[in-house]
Amino acid sequence: MIRQRSEKIVGAIEAGGTKFVCAVGTNPQDLNRIEFPTGDRPAHVLSEVTNWLGEQQRRRGRLQAIGIGSFGPVDLNSNSPSYGFITSTPKPGWRNTDIAGFVHQKFPDLPIGFDTDVNAAALGEYYWGNGIGLEDFVYITIGTGIGAGGLVGGHLLHGLVHPEMGHMLLPRVPGDTFEGVCPFHDGACWEGLCSGPALMNRSGILASNLPSEHEAWKFETQYIAYAVANIVCILSPRRVILGGSVRKAGLLGSDRFFQMIREKVQIVLNGYIVSPALSEDISGFIVPPLLGDDAGICGAIALAQEAII
Repeated sequence: MIRQRSEKIVGAIEAGGTKFVCAVGTNPQDLNRIEFPTGDRPAHVLSEVTNWLGEQQRRRGRLQAIGIGSFGPVDLNSNSPSYGFITSTPKPGWRNTDIAGFVHQKFPDLPIGFDTDVNAAALGEYYWGNGIGLEDFVYITIGTGIGAGGLVGGHLLHGLVHPEMGHMLLPRVPGDTFEGVCPFHDGACWEGLCSGPALMNRSGILASNLPSEHEAWKFETQYIAYAVANIVCILSPRRVILGGSVRKAGLLGSDRFFQMIREKVQIVLNGYIVSPALSEDISGFIVPPLLGDDAGICGAIALAQEAII
């Protein structure tokens, strides 16, 4: 499946656990943008977002659609009464928030493209980044939470609800006694063990200041390797794009961080999956996003433009 999008001017919302990034434009080189803290008052931040989009529409001309990539879990079933809602999130104040409905109420004549934030980021990389030319790849974000989305046969992954790869259950690294931070899974899931808050709780140090020799990096990269190996075995992606703030890896540095993950993925897979991508060129298989921190907002632009087609 070859995906298609228009080139028309649209609005975009990347709803993250820490901040909302909003933009108006047509592509990564043509974006007016702003950020708002997510906070714990949905009606307040959504009013700020829609007011700003309305102001941009007056300045730049009528928007043709709006795309929303949201943290979740979210309801993506268009036949469901809670379609467009953030559902069972542990984010304070946001459970059962009708995010798509709020935006539609403010812009009733515009198509709304709605998906998870990680599917949106995957879509951004598909059109403008390290997913160009690929119809089977996974985008992972490790930050305030952990999520993964991607394409299989050119289709964004949905299904029963949508993938929650960040909550896959992982084997514990021997000697690791960290209890984790996920309120649902008692120290057994990837997000609870490896998210930004988990790294902070484990070490007592912000990831950006975490020394390169700290043992937290050993645990962090090992759990990421377990998770990526699981994803490789289940979805057989042609590339794994690893984004989010934790990928910058503080004083360890992103180059060493990615090197450790690649080496550990090879050890975990133990030669079972036979492909040159995993042996001869793994540096091109597990990669950072080409769009960097803009993958999500660019993907929301693409969600909007696809909604027009």
